[in-house]
Amino acid sequence: MAGKPWSGRFADRTDRRVEAFTESISFDRRLFQQDIRGSIAHARMLQTVGLLTPEECQQIERGLLEIQAEIEAGHFAFVQEREDVHMHIEAALIEKLGDTGRKLHTARSRNDQVVTGLKLWAREALDRVDGALERLQRALVDSARRHREVVLPGYTHLQRAQPVLAAHYFLAYVEKLERDRSRLADCRRRLNVLPLGAAALAGTSLPIDRQAVADALGFDGVAANSLDVSSDRDFAVETVFVLTMIAEHLAGWAEEWILWSTQEFGFLALPDAICTGSSIMPQKKNPDVLELIRGRSARVVGSLTTLLVLIKGLPMAYNRDLQEDKEPLFAAFDTVEACLELAAVVVEGASFRVDRIAERLDEGFLDATTLMEHLIALGVPQRTAHEVIGKLVGQCERRGLKRLADLTDAELAEADPRLGPEARGVLGVANAIRAFRSYGSTAPAEVDAQLARWTSRLHLAEGASPAGG
Repeated sequence: MAGKPWSGRFADRTDRRVEAFTESISFDRRLFQQDIRGSIAHARMLQTVGLLTPEECQQIERGLLEIQAEIEAGHFAFVQEREDVHMHIEAALIEKLGDTGRKLHTARSRNDQVVTGLKLWAREALDRVDGALERLQRALVDSARRHREVVLPGYTHLQRAQPVLAAHYFLAYVEKLERDRSRLADCRRRLNVLPLGAAALAGTSLPIDRQAVADALGFDGVAANSLDVSSDRDFAVETVFVLTMIAEHLAGWAEEWILWSTQEFGFLALPDAICTGSSIMPQKKNPDVLELIRGRSARVVGSLTTLLVLIKGLPMAYNRDLQEDKEPLFAAFDTVEACLELAAVVVEGASFRVDRIAERLDEGFLDATTLMEHLIALGVPQRTAHEVIGKLVGQCERRGLKRLADLTDAELAEADPRLGPEARGVLGVANAIRAFRSYGSTAPAEVDAQLARWTSRLHLAEGASPAGG
């Protein structure tokens, strides 16, 4: 074929090497449903404003649905010289309908057509990720209820710090994921503005009805500036930023559970179904799924970096650089969706090794801060109380004592006369847990209230499995 498709400007066909370099059909073919949906809405609008006859609109819609069925059945031929999914669909429509098919592209450019399809796809993908986040939240709440009575050592700097209820720990991740869901919702709101009708960059002189297309496609509004539409990829960058935050949260959780499943910690029993063995060491049970969730966060961070660099310094309106937005966007969604799916499987199948945790729960002086706060409540300045209890901890360590409770009443009183026998009411992990009272703390009543709130919010019945989604 001489020249370029649908162009009278060029005398020579495109160099094959250029075709190979510029094609995007190898990765953007996944947008076919969204492109066809957008084209049908566009065609119906063209009929409404008198730019298509009802018969032409019906033929176009029928032809597009036939093409969609062919693609879904695997009977559609994708070829490099047709460059992208949008040109493939339009060319196939023209082959079916002739001049009627050529009318579909009236009052639109590939610039606004492409970004419309991409927004439709990203909107659906955002909704899928939100559903996956909710499923993981449900699994975490269910695990919080199953481990309601378990007490864990809490860590800062990977050093034992204070005791926390296991339920409190699980709910901490529920809160992180809720922030992720909130960011998704904000991102979706800003994304959900129709670009179609901006045409190449300046709009069109034809009497189109952009609001009708927005309504048909479920957009909340219409983009107000055609120049902005042509260059805007904020929605792609913001989307991948949100996905990056999700990936980072999953990576931190995976790191903890990898550590906790080691012999050195011994806190967690991971299900065999998510672990693998060694090719040479028969005893090994490796947490490969968790390691890959941790590792694949790098892919998502890489996608974000790619998009940020891609849009850096681009002049206004469309530039071909923007074709490079899709692969990192698709890759980020694919990676995060796969990680979320398996994260829920891990949470549902894992359990705390309560006996192993209890064996060492008295190590690390987890009640030291509670004893300090006991002194503060008696009127001792915080810095003074901190010093007093720090000296007691040092005394225990020098004598090989593992617990503050191993000190005698006389030794406690010698450190500070206000440390009378009643001080033992805050010593020990169980007493320390009961001593908490602030909102949002690991106090049993607070944790119960938060569990009830999340159980209600996620529509979980008491004792119900989270598997229902």
